[in-house]
Amino acid sequence: MSDVTRLLDAAAAGDTKAASELLPLVYDELRKLAAVRMAQEAPGQTLEATALVHEAYVRLVGARSASEGFDGRGHFFAAAAEAMRRILIDQARRKQADKHGGGWQRLDVMDVELAVDSSGDDLLAVNEALTRLAARDAQAARLVELRFFAGLSLEQAAAAVGIPARTAYRLWAYARAWLRRDLDRSGGGSR
Repeated sequence: MSDVTRLLDAAAAGDTKAASELLPLVYDELRKLAAVRMAQEAPGQTLEATALVHEAYVRLVGARSASEGFDGRGHFFAAAAEAMRRILIDQARRKQADKHGGGWQRLDVMDVELAVDSSGDDLLAVNEALTRLAARDAQAARLVELRFFAGLSLEQAAAAVGIPARTAYRLWAYARAWLRRDLDRSGGGSR
């Protein structure tokens, strides 16, 4: 009888020490199993493989009674795979629920352009908001000018301002959020 099987039997009998000794022995295999499961999931999954392993382990060892023991190592890993599947299904159902934003689509802030009509009042409102942003953060305002008015890519704008690309991404996200909030407050946004 292997150590894993012995510890599984002891944990099923209620031995908490056996349950704590079991995790280090099976963790790497559970992590590989979780990584395979997570690779099959759609992009944007918020649950990580480590969290999936821990949740599955708690469900397997913590909720098992002596009458529901495992018939060895293979049975344990089959049950772990099933527990991981159920956890992912539960999470997918929860995400699709309206109260958890089921009808919303996740977008990357870098891929979304400012929704402003480039003629008329909206352009004037953006200009005024940009002036207010420049008073708070001149570098962020300059970056927006280069992106919005000159049509430069974020990398090109970063080079023109003389900042690293990572800083430009951070400033761009900040400036867009600040401008959106300012335009919404002043009634100048197109939405």
